[in-house]
This record gives sequence, structure tokens and C-alpha cells, in this order.
Amino acid sequence: MIAVIQRVKKAEVSVDDRIIGRIGNGLLVLLGVAAGDSDTDAAFLAGKVSDLRIFPDSAGKMNISLKDAGGSALVVSQFTLCGDWRKGRRPSFTGAASPDEGERLYTRFCEQLRARAIPVEQGEFGAMMDVALINEGPVTFVLDSKDI
Repeated sequence: MIAVIQRVKKAEVSVDDRIIGRIGNGLLVLLGVAAGDSDTDAAFLAGKVSDLRIFPDSAGKMNISLKDAGGSALVVSQFTLCGDWRKGRRPSFTGAASPDEGERLYTRFCEQLRARAIPVEQGEFGAMMDVALINEGPVTFVLDSKDI
């Protein structure tokens, strides 16, 4: 499971010109679910996303977590994060989870964040979405559960 997290002042996701998720201060999470990922990966990444100290304290140092900052998460599924671009010029997506398993683990990840008292807005799994954000910093990290 791969998560690209971006610290944002605000972010929103739309489907067919209709906003379906919007947050203020918090994290935009682009989430890719790979074949072989599990509930353990979802729980691990949700814990990291909620507790990683990447918000500024009063001295301007990254020392406060999303949970402690009182921020929200906008979670958008993005299977292309599991694409293999190393061979040829057209990425292969055979490493991504099946749509059913991808949606199940995407939902599980969101549930895990909510269980940690993080307000969560979601995109629409499998839909073509437009994502808008104001990246704060910019602060962006790539978290991969395979690195644990």
C-alpha cells in the first residue's frame, strides 16, 4: 500500500463537476492499494498518517501530528501509484489490487483513520476525479507499507 501525503491548507475532490469531498487544514492522501496488501498494511499506514509529526509547532518546526493539529484527511484512491513504469513506455498496472480488494482496503484505511479520531472525507473509488489543493509548505511524503 502506497500513500502520497500532502500537507494542505485546503483540498477538494470532484466527480462530474460535483464536489464530493472537501477539507480545510490537513492532509490530502493519495492511496494506492497493491496486490497482496492487507488489513495490516491499512492499519499501519493509517497510524503513520495520523501520528507523523509534519505540522509546525509554535517555533515553526515539524513537531505536531495531524491528530494533534486537529486536521482532517481527504483520501483519494489512486491505483496508478502501483504502476510499474520501469519497462517500456506504457506503465503496467498488474501490481495493483483487484478493484474489489482495492476498494475494500481503501475503505478499511479510511475506517482506521476515523478510529483514530481523524475527520475523513473521501473521493469516489474507481471514478474519474478532479482534485484541487493548496499545498502548504510544500510538504509531501511518500509512505510505502512494503518498507516496514
